[in-house]
Amino acid sequence: MWVEDEAGPYQAVPQAGTSWQPEGQPQRQSHEYMRGGTAKLLTLFHPATGELRAKGVTSCTNAVLHPWLEGELEAIVAALPPRQPNPCVPQMEEWNRWAVNPSWTFKPESSLPPLRMLLVLDNLAGHKTPTLVRWLLQHGILPLYTPLGGSWLNMAESIQRIIVRRALSNQNFTDAEQVIEQLEATVRGWNRYPTPFVWGGKRKARRERARARQRALGGSGAQLPTYANLPTRGK
Repeated sequence: MWVEDEAGPYQAVPQAGTSWQPEGQPQRQSHEYMRGGTAKLLTLFHPATGELRAKGVTSCTNAVLHPWLEGELEAIVAALPPRQPNPCVPQMEEWNRWAVNPSWTFKPESSLPPLRMLLVLDNLAGHKTPTLVRWLLQHGILPLYTPLGGSWLNMAESIQRIIVRRALSNQNFTDAEQVIEQLEATVRGWNRYPTPFVWGGKRKARRERARARQRALGGSGAQLPTYANLPTRGK
């Protein structure tokens, strides 16, 4: 599974941030500056290994995003080991297992290659263009779109916050090219020592604590808090 997102825009202006300074001598930045344009970061992230593929751009239209995304995905799929068909699981069944979109029903006669990759994207119109979706399916890639208002389900959002904070914090940029150079340099530094991402966090911990406080009732899906007192028989 890979995840994709576009971060930004980030202005070429003095950026806020922290730094080590002598006591009583805070770092100062000029209050007079000219806006030097904006930059965005195209991001393709593999949570299981922490590998990050990214490119800085000044605009993020479909004409810019789609060629870059197709080139990166084609290289990733080409590097995967050959996929051997599973006689116990029909090929189309693998596709239909993940095809949560009601309009997608892959029939046995569909001319699709073996499923090689799941690609998580935000629910944007540019990610659903027929040419892009057709290209993904033909290369064994199934796009999965996060629900509206659920972009936090895309782990690319998390890695972007880390990269942007490291790259732009307390920097003073005069043009968009400087922003792009700093973002891409930070991505190269991340890939030297990548960190895998595991789905979890505070929300998962809260759910586990809530389940620990409940007791399942036999014969149904209901649960009872462990502190609740059931009436005894005969009372």
